[in-house]
Amino acid sequence: MTSPRLFLEVDHHQERKHGQAACGDVFLSQKIEEDNRVISVLADGLGSGIKASVLANLTSTMAIRYMASDMDVRKAARTIMATLPVCRERQIAYSTFTIVDMDPWGATRVLEYDNPPSILMRGAESVPITAEILPLPDTEGREAVLRHARFEVRPGDRIVFFSDGVTQAGVGAAATPLGWGQEAVTAFLSRIIRERPHISARQLARALVTKAQALDGGRARDDISCGVVYYREPREVLVLTGAPVSRSRDAEMAAAARAFPGRKVICGGTTSAILSRELGRPLAMDLRNLDPDVPPVSRMEGFDLVTEGAITLARAVRVLEEESSPDLLKPNAATQLAGILLESDIIHILAGTKINEALQDPSLPEDLDIRRNILRGLKTVLTTKFLKEVRIRFL
Repeated sequence: MTSPRLFLEVDHHQERKHGQAACGDVFLSQKIEEDNRVISVLADGLGSGIKASVLANLTSTMAIRYMASDMDVRKAARTIMATLPVCRERQIAYSTFTIVDMDPWGATRVLEYDNPPSILMRGAESVPITAEILPLPDTEGREAVLRHARFEVRPGDRIVFFSDGVTQAGVGAAATPLGWGQEAVTAFLSRIIRERPHISARQLARALVTKAQALDGGRARDDISCGVVYYREPREVLVLTGAPVSRSRDAEMAAAARAFPGRKVICGGTTSAILSRELGRPLAMDLRNLDPDVPPVSRMEGFDLVTEGAITLARAVRVLEEESSPDLLKPNAATQLAGILLESDIIHILAGTKINEALQDPSLPEDLDIRRNILRGLKTVLTTKFLKEVRIRFL
């Protein structure tokens, strides 16, 4: 997913329509390993709730598969439209969608069917996207239009795309009688990026959705979704966990920590004690934000976070598997760790391989798995769900 120095950060945020059990918008993103492309799809199913969610899931899954296989865009769109079931009442059968296909060198393709136009932000300024209009008569003779654009993004560019729950937010209100609208959405993005130039894709998507929901009076009148692709320099973090296989290699772990230029995290009581000794830095427990289910964090100069090991790592994996916004959860060591990992693009893990007998006791909770297996699960969720690059080295 990376070129020699650049990274594609992809994330999204959603709010389901008030009173509905499921969101009728679906966001999917997948890395195509052969050429390091990242394909992201935001599909908006007809209506809302469970039925809309089924339509959107079907659409987004097909869209990613067809784009990955380089199928002709018109043929792909017609196939999607022909596959979806027809609504008995309205006699239409579709899910609107936006597809963003980008490689690590900046070559970008955007396909849009009935969703609001995507916005290309270059810093705090919007840049027009010139799209080709492709008529798409389906098998029933109905006319549809696909917008197709090809362009090159530059380092620092963001592509922001969203469902009509964003542009139509606030319909009927005195300030927004016709809805928020594309122009106002662009102005909002410009203001947020100007105030926070390095805002992450996840935070920008959430800010836009939160504003749209506020315009709806705090209760979303439609499903509200936003996806962001951010093309930029990678953010790296080093996670140190577990004691080295022998004490003679403790200094090697400390040297790696000292030399690393990015953010640094320690996961493990023994690990933190080793690094405190080797680096000559005091270690102090932080008793704020105590949580009975997760051991507390500690503080050490030069490290962004210091936590207990296996329990915290396993809980962080669970948070990442179940919740993409850990900063909205109760603050504890696991949610802080998950947040740092999500804010990073390349995660370096330096794992000691000395056996911890406590992790081998079958009477202990299931979370206390062997550290190596926990790290394997962490790598899986970060690479598959969040498209991070994870590099694990054992010591």
